[in-house]
Formats: sequence, C-alpha cells, structure tokens
Amino acid sequence: MTLAAATNENLAHISNVLIYSSMAVYTLAFFAHIAEWVFGSRSKVGRTAAALTGAGSAAAPSVAVRVKQAGGTAVLDRPKVITRSAAGTRDVPDGPGAAGGTEKGDLYGRIAVSLTVLAFLVEAGGVVARAMSVQRAPWGNMYEFSITFSTVAVGAYLGFLLARKNVRWMGLLLVTTVLLDLGIATTWLYTDSDQLVPALHSYWLWIHVSTAIFCGAVFYLGAVGTLLYLFRDSYENKLARGVKPGSFATSVLERLPAAASLDKFSYRINAAVFPLWTFTIIAGAIWAGDAWGRYWGWDPKEVWSFITWVAYACYLHARATAGWKGRKAATLALIAFGCWLFNYYGVNIFVTGKHSYAGV
Repeated sequence: MTLAAATNENLAHISNVLIYSSMAVYTLAFFAHIAEWVFGSRSKVGRTAAALTGAGSAAAPSVAVRVKQAGGTAVLDRPKVITRSAAGTRDVPDGPGAAGGTEKGDLYGRIAVSLTVLAFLVEAGGVVARAMSVQRAPWGNMYEFSITFSTVAVGAYLGFLLARKNVRWMGLLLVTTVLLDLGIATTWLYTDSDQLVPALHSYWLWIHVSTAIFCGAVFYLGAVGTLLYLFRDSYENKLARGVKPGSFATSVLERLPAAASLDKFSYRINAAVFPLWTFTIIAGAIWAGDAWGRYWGWDPKEVWSFITWVAYACYLHARATAGWKGRKAATLALIAFGCWLFNYYGVNIFVTGKHSYAGV
C-alpha cells in the first residue's frame, strides 16, 4: 500500500471545507465584537479617573443603577475593586467589560460569543476530519499545528467564559489573531493530507506535540493579557498624574479590567502552564532518545525550546521578586512569548534541523 493510498481524500476535503467555513463564522464574530465595542455605552467610563483623583471613594466605588425594561426591576452594577499589584498604593475598579454594561452592547457581545462557539465547533470538526483522513495525530506539519493551535486557544478562552471569568474583553483580539493564524495556515502553510516521515511514527507525537500546542495556546492568552496590561497601566498612570487621555483611549481602556487584574491574570496563566512546558521539553528529549539515539543534540528546535523555557523562568522569577513587578516583568513576559513564536515560525521556516517537518 502506498502512502497516498492510505489517505482518505474525501475526509481531507471535508476538513478543508470545515476550516474555511470556520473562518467565515469567525469573521462574523469579528464584526459582532466590533459592534459590541462600538455600541457599548460610554456613560460608565471615568470610574478609574474618579478613583485616582479622589472624585470617588476607592474603598467604595460608585454604584450604577439600571432598570430592566421588563418589570422595572432595579439592578445594581457594583464594579469589583482590585488593588494594583505593581504599586500597591491605590485601588482601581475593573472596567465593566467590552460592552460597557448596556443592553445593546451586551446583546452584540452575546452574539459574538455565540458565533465564536459555533466557529470553534466547526474548526474542531475540521481538525478531527484531518486526523481521520490519515488516521494519525493532526499536527504533523505547520498547517496542522496552526489549525489545532487556534482551536485550542479559542477553546481555552471559551473555557474561561464557561467558568464565569471576566475575559470577554479578550474576544475581539482573539478572533482577529485566529483569523490571521488561519489565513496564514491556509495561504502559505497548507500541506496536503499525507502520512508522516518515519521519525514521527511514535506515540510521543500525541504526548509531546499536544502539550506543546496546549502550552502555546495558553501562553498566547497570557501574552494578550500582558499586552493589554501595559496599555491599561499606562492609562492609569496618566490619570494618576492628572493627564487627560484621549477620548478614544478612555472609551476603550475604561472597559478593560484594572491593570492589577490583567497583571494577575497573565501571571497566574503563565505560572500554571510553565510546569507543563517543562514536561514538553522533557518528553521531547525522551522521544529524541528513542528516535535518534540521543536525548539532546543542540538541534535548533531543541535550543529555542530551552531558550523559551529560560525566558519564562526568568519572568516568573522576576515577577516574584519585589524589584521586578509590573511593567518590567510584563515586558519580559512578552519577550518570552516572542521566543515561543520564533521557535514555531522562525525555526521551522528559516532554520534546517532534525525537526524540519514543516511541509513548507
């Protein structure tokens, strides 16, 4: 039996259709998220300024009252107050979320989340169909890795929402980057469904690569939180100095969680997944010993995986050290995620080594 005969072309075609269909639904979710931000009320912004300038009480932030149209029931919206971890000197309320708390904005937000769930299910179906077309793990090349990576990233985001975590502010950026990832995958990284090279025929493919994908997806969510933390922290610092930011920055950044909340979110995510990234490197070394007769050979992929590990280890150490909280540690976290990105894209595309199975 030839390798080509072992591929179910019908399932491979179904996988391609599902991936393109998910991109269409993600696009609809993108526009719904845009509407969520545009139609979200700006009437609730300014609470951070009140907390920092003394116009409101940091210990007891202002309470917004809205009346439901059906029944006229009064509902109190009390923002959660978080103490800034970087400075530790003032309390700042979390923003109300992307929609700003209005019924219209919230409606578009719910539509966006629903479309994201639908797109996730369709894309996951495409990944499963790809796996069934060749009866193996669907991450044997960069195209398969990319579609699986974006699926896991969206799944992690939806998992946080299911756990009732305030992460809907991440939806627009997440959907945008997922569309970018899938666009690159289907345009430049696409590889026909085929069997693996002999070195990859191992149960370690399921263990090592799956953990690498999961770690990358969670690191990505942490990087989004870290990036937004830098913007929100700069905004809060300007307000504390009495500088009035632009209306656009105010309307957007006031809807984000407080800088301390974003900082805590990113740190906890990176700290939680770091042990799994350690296991990923160890599992890869064990697999290398089985496949190539050595556990470590300074292959470019091995080197950059270790560099990424060192970068995140430095971030976690710096984050736990008094002099490296806040923006310095956040910058280091973004550098660490940049190392992960280069380990995936840069090493696979521009560097030749034993891990050169990119298919591009």
